[in-house]
Parts: sequence; structure tokens; C-alpha cells
Amino acid sequence: VPHTLVTHEELEEAMKANPPSWEPGQFSDGTPNTPADRITRPFTLRRLSNGIRVGINQNPAESQRGHLRLVAPGGRDAERRLGFKSGSLAVGARAMQEGGSFGSFSREQVELFAVDHLIMVEINCNEESLVMDFVFPTTNVGNSGYGENMKLGITGTESVLQIVREILIDFNWEEDALGRSKSSYRTAHESLGKSLEGKSTEMIMDAVTSGDNRFLSIDIDTVNAVTLEDAKNAVMSQLRPKDIEISVSGDFVVSEVMEQILQYLGTVPADTNAEYEVKDATMEFDSVPKLAPGKHLDLELEDSDPRAVAYVAGAAPNQWGFLADGTSVAQRVSEADKRASDYDKQRRAHPLFGNAALSLISEIANRRLFSTVRERKQLTYDANFSLTGFERMKGGWFLVTVTASKEKAQKALDACKETLEALRKSNPISVDNLESAKRVVLNRHEGELRTSQYWATIMSGIQEESIPLKGPLSVTDFHAVIEAMTTTDLQLALDCMGLDESELYTCIGKTVQPEGLVVDDIVKASPMAGMGRGGALMG
Repeated sequence: VPHTLVTHEELEEAMKANPPSWEPGQFSDGTPNTPADRITRPFTLRRLSNGIRVGINQNPAESQRGHLRLVAPGGRDAERRLGFKSGSLAVGARAMQEGGSFGSFSREQVELFAVDHLIMVEINCNEESLVMDFVFPTTNVGNSGYGENMKLGITGTESVLQIVREILIDFNWEEDALGRSKSSYRTAHESLGKSLEGKSTEMIMDAVTSGDNRFLSIDIDTVNAVTLEDAKNAVMSQLRPKDIEISVSGDFVVSEVMEQILQYLGTVPADTNAEYEVKDATMEFDSVPKLAPGKHLDLELEDSDPRAVAYVAGAAPNQWGFLADGTSVAQRVSEADKRASDYDKQRRAHPLFGNAALSLISEIANRRLFSTVRERKQLTYDANFSLTGFERMKGGWFLVTVTASKEKAQKALDACKETLEALRKSNPISVDNLESAKRVVLNRHEGELRTSQYWATIMSGIQEESIPLKGPLSVTDFHAVIEAMTTTDLQLALDCMGLDESELYTCIGKTVQPEGLVVDDIVKASPMAGMGRGGALMG
């Protein structure tokens, strides 16, 4: 088992060949540049001289643990934009996780190194970025010997930075890793077709996106067509130092980790992976496909278990309030409110306004669906409202998911549509709704700030030009913006969503019993005391 992937000699040579330095952090939300020589709170945001953006935060709440997230903007959107074979980035990202051979080290050696240093690695490709997550201990691990003869190993933090460095400059692509990647994608696609929820969701997304494969499961023919060269070219083209951002949070001393980042990542040459870069390619992210008029879909799937799911979907802004046509929630709300005060205008001009409005609307819609569809009408045991939450692509969708019995599926679907319509017109958002939603959103934020993973997530994208409204203010002003929101803000923001009956996409998926299935007549036990609601003496 190697005790280190990068020796002191190699590091010293790299420091001489590419002397690293810190540069100020730069932001697109109007925040002034941060200093290159000072540690700031709640996080330190800078850039390395090779272009890598770095965000670092000390989080003692998770003792001796850390989380590092590397984000490279692109994802499945880049497959189309940059002319790569469909599915190559997604399959390549999984192949990278399945592989793990660096330079002269075999996959088994690197795997043992990660196990020995208690490191967990996850590499994913979503619609708009390539994301690598590393969970690690911040203490010395991989120690050797015992008692007086014990030699301390490097810290988990240092070993993760070594792995990131090797991925960027010395990763070995292997055919067998690609095979395992393809196998997992084929299995996932096949199991999707056998799942009522999976197949129904895929069906409604296929309708909503007009069959745009960036947002759909990768089918078996597409997976099989990806070669090792396709996967390698697609993934490595994303790993240019000038494009990537690294966010680290954990129970460590910030100055020490900054020094390690400078040594291990600052010495990565600025032209690393330049040979894979697609020349003259547009770096602008596409918008989501424009929605055609709404429609209803029905799906039947053979299954011995009788059940149903219902969906309502429609157009919505992305996580930062941008709609598919390029306008923003803040812009539309300002135009619609002719009597806005100076305070209203100032609040709506804040970069976090759209994000905050959508967080609160999502919470309120979930509560309304739960109280109407489940508690009052008793048509379902689960109703959920969610937003796609893209950060770089403009636009997105909302999706209401309801699980119900086959007999009640249509009624549950109608009740969901009524609830959304009432939220806009007959029963608008009240002050009580708003105040309770604010409490939930702020408490959730406070609770999650105790985890290093959440810190790494909220720091990702702060220095990225492709998310123009995400900057330091999105974290430092979070409480103030949420608290300042009004019912008028949310009511006008709701009008930015495609909630009209003619714009809604609906779907009901039901199971049908396979032919020839023999249903056992199970004899039910007679009711006993305590089985029903209420006490034993209830009639």
C-alpha cells in the first residue's frame, strides 16, 4: 500500500517548475474581489495562479471530518454543445470512479491507499456539471509501526489533495473500468423500465423536454456506442484548471490546508489537458427546451402489487430565478408591481431574491398539498412538490408527485391541480403561510450548516461566471433576504410558473396484474381491541 501518491521530491520539482501563487477571488454578484493574502470569514475565497478557483471553510461541528467538492461546469449539456458523443461524459465520469489508476500506481494500489486513509470518492455527471465529492478524515491516517516506532502518515486532507492532483494530471483510462461503467448504466436503464415511479417520471420528462436526451436516462444503445476514447476526450476536456472550482470544508486549520492546496494544486500546470479542449466552442449554457401546450399521459405497467402514481409538471424558473426565455423572477415581479416602494425595489434587486422566493414557494406548496390532498381529502399518503433546481441552464420545471391507490389516482391528481390553482387565485399565500415557511427554510439552513458537505455545496459556484447571481452574498445575506420576503413577492413570483390548466403536463401510472396471476384469498383476522383508531371502547 503506498503511503503517499506524491513524494516530497516530486512536489519540490513541481514547485520549481510551476511556482504557485494566490490571486484575489473574483465574483459576478457585485461583491468586490477578496484579498489574496488574508483569511476571511465565514469562508476564504481565492484563485490559484493556474486559474483554479478555491473556497475553504473551517467547520468544527463535524469533528475530524472534511468534505471536498470539485465542480467542472459542463455536464450532459456540454456533450451536445461541444459535439461529444451522447452519453460520453456521463459514462466517462462513472468509468473514472470505477477505475482509479494513477501514473505508475495500479487501481488496486490507489484503492488500498483510499481505504487506508479512510477516503470516500464519488464522481457524478449531471445535466450541467461534472462533480467529484471526497469525504475524508482531517487527522493523520495511514500510520505505520507501533509504540515508539510508530511513523505518522499524512493527513486525510493531504491524501485527498494528492488524489485530486493525480486525477487532473496523471489519470490512466482503462478498458475494464469503462466496461463496469457501461454495465451499471445498462442495469440502471433496465430497472427504470420495470419501476412504476421510474418509468412514469421518464415518460413525463420525455414529454416535457420534447425528447431532449440531456434530461433523460441513457438508453442501452447509446451506452454501448461510447468508446474509451470518447469517454476520455469528453471528461478530460472538462478538467482544465481555468474551468474548475474546488470547495473544501472541515475540522482543520485553514492556513495549513491553504498551504497544502497551494503546493498540490497550485503546481498543476495552467495548460493541463489543453490538448482535449474543444476549440471555438461556445461556453454559454443552453436554456431548457421551450414547453409545448400541456397534455395528459397514461401508463400501465405489469406488477402484482396494485398501486398508482400521479404527476403534475410545468414550467418553472431555475434555482436562481432565470426562466427559459432569459427573463428573471426579479425582473418580472418588478414589472408586475406598479406600486413598489424603494424598499421593495432594493430587496428585489438582491441577487438572492429569486432563489429565496422559490425556496419559500416550494415549502408553502408542499404544505398546502399535504394538508389538502392527504389530510383533508385523504386521497394519498404522500404528495410532494419539487423544482428541478438547475443553476447554470436557464429555466426548469416543477414536479408534483402523488402516490395513491388505483381507484383514487385521478381524484388525487385533480386535487393537486385544484391546490395549485387555489394557491394562485382563490386561496393565496397568507402571512401565516409565509412566516411558517420562513421558519422551516431558516431552521433547515441552520441545521445543514453544521455539515461540511453543505458548506462545500453552497461554496461551489460562488466564483463561477456561469452562475452569475451566486456569490458570497448568497451565504452572508441568506437570513436577511429570507426574512425580508413578503406575500406580494411570492404571489407575483408564482405567476412566473406555468400553472395554467392549458400549460400543465399530467401523468397517471398504474400497475396491471400480469395474465394468469393467481391471487391468494387471504383470510383477514377479525378486528381486535386497539386495531382501529381511538380506544377499545370506540363504536
